[in-house]
Amino acid sequence: MKPNKHFLNKSNSFWAIVRYSSQKLGYSDRKSKGMKRYDLKSLNYTISQFNVPIKLTKEVLLYLNYRAELIEINIEPLLMDREQAKDIFENLKYKYNPKCPLPLNKQKGQKKHFNYFSCIINILTEVNLIGKRFDGEPRSLSLIADNNNKPIITLSRWMDGAYPNVHNPIAVWEVKEYYGTTTFGSRVADGVYETQLDGYEILEAGKYLERKIEHYLLIDDRRTWWIQGKSYICRIIDMMHIGLVDEVIFGKEVLSRWPEIVKAWP
Repeated sequence: MKPNKHFLNKSNSFWAIVRYSSQKLGYSDRKSKGMKRYDLKSLNYTISQFNVPIKLTKEVLLYLNYRAELIEINIEPLLMDREQAKDIFENLKYKYNPKCPLPLNKQKGQKKHFNYFSCIINILTEVNLIGKRFDGEPRSLSLIADNNNKPIITLSRWMDGAYPNVHNPIAVWEVKEYYGTTTFGSRVADGVYETQLDGYEILEAGKYLERKIEHYLLIDDRRTWWIQGKSYICRIIDMMHIGLVDEVIFGKEVLSRWPEIVKAWP
């Protein structure tokens, strides 16, 4: 899912109002169990205590309703459950017999299984790179250096994937799959905030580089993101338009969009 160019490069005031009004007015509609739609009257009332030009208020309103429709119409149908992801993974594994890492979850005994979404991503990356190197399970921090090999920044967290290498990558990606998760709240919130942190660090590194580091977020699990976490999808869409992540891939979209992204890497 690419950002809408109309909502890029917006001011800090724009995003401050988006976050504040989203919290006050709510993200979802309890009656329809879908996304909440907003009107100018309620938005004006919500931010009446602040000095906000009407033009900016109308821009925020346009974005809030765009975000709601994007999530409800385009994103929700893409989200999978664990069995759907498992079937896709097993079909890809049988078809391609991949040599790339196939990460396992951190559970034990009968609960231990492949991280299906991460495995799907790695297999598709391997297939579409056609022999080029990538790191499908980095277990170290990413150090980024400039063209003179002077260290610029070491990212605070491990990435879930990098091309061609975790050091001086052209592209990095993070995977948030929560199949079978019975608890919610802090774990998902932490996942969103971690990606924001990574985005800020990558943007900071970009000030000293003559090239761009591509930063992707890939997420899945219908129950987590749609049934329980609509507000977090909203924050992810905001994050993407702020520029902290270049693109977000949702569920089944990985099958069509991720190969296009991978093939474009030099």
